[in-house]
Amino acid sequence: MESRREAVADTGLLVAAIRARESIRADRLFTDPFADKLAGEAGHRILDAALATSGDRSTMQIVVRTRFWDDALLDASSSCRQVVLVAAGMDARAYRLSWPADTTVFELDQPAVIAAKNSLLAEDNPRCTRVPIGVDLADDWPSALTAAGFEPAAPAVWLTEGLLQYLDEDAVLRLFERIHVLSARGSVLCYDVVGKSLLEAPFMAELLKSMAENGAPWLFGTDDPAELVRDRGWSVEVTDIAEPGNRWNRWYAPVTPADVTDAPRGYFAIATKV
Repeated sequence: MESRREAVADTGLLVAAIRARESIRADRLFTDPFADKLAGEAGHRILDAALATSGDRSTMQIVVRTRFWDDALLDASSSCRQVVLVAAGMDARAYRLSWPADTTVFELDQPAVIAAKNSLLAEDNPRCTRVPIGVDLADDWPSALTAAGFEPAAPAVWLTEGLLQYLDEDAVLRLFERIHVLSARGSVLCYDVVGKSLLEAPFMAELLKSMAENGAPWLFGTDDPAELVRDRGWSVEVTDIAEPGNRWNRWYAPVTPADVTDAPRGYFAIATKV
């Protein structure tokens, strides 16, 4: 189990490396001046190996989702001054986004990940009140979150980015139930989901094999992302990742019409508790 935790944590270094390289493009979708520091040599090595194994399709997805969630979080923060990044990894949004003045960003991740990021960014100043919390998601993280100042009676915006595919279905449902219990009316839950059809697509085989061999297999996918929260009293807006990907010239194929079933897709979902 410890090796799997480390492998999943390494994906945070990979994401940081992808963000660092996007940040130096002339047509970049965002600028993350902290990403190179957070990725380090290890993150860039992991990225080079991933590109050699499976090409740049997976990097496109991470670039597009970064921009998409940047926009969604800032939009939600106009009414939700509590932001919770679940499995935050080497994410630097607390430092790089223009948050409203009274925003608090809570970052949840394994203690070792939080400690490493705190060290790397020790000389940098966040643009909000940043509250890092070192806790494993398999443990009682809701108690740790509330002990750190989170107020369940006030609306919050939650982000689970690039996380759900590493959990089994029971763990996904447990995570969403905990978020539901902690969320006041008006809270917003942002999550991305790998389509089951994408998990089964032939072109994904090499990437999935590589992830499994590195100790971080993809376990969960669904082509109905709204089902995860719909019965709990949330309204959900689902976006095919290819739609903003094409709009921003960062995708490898046209958008597949919605009425085409079993097409390999990934999804962004924004749910609001009503």
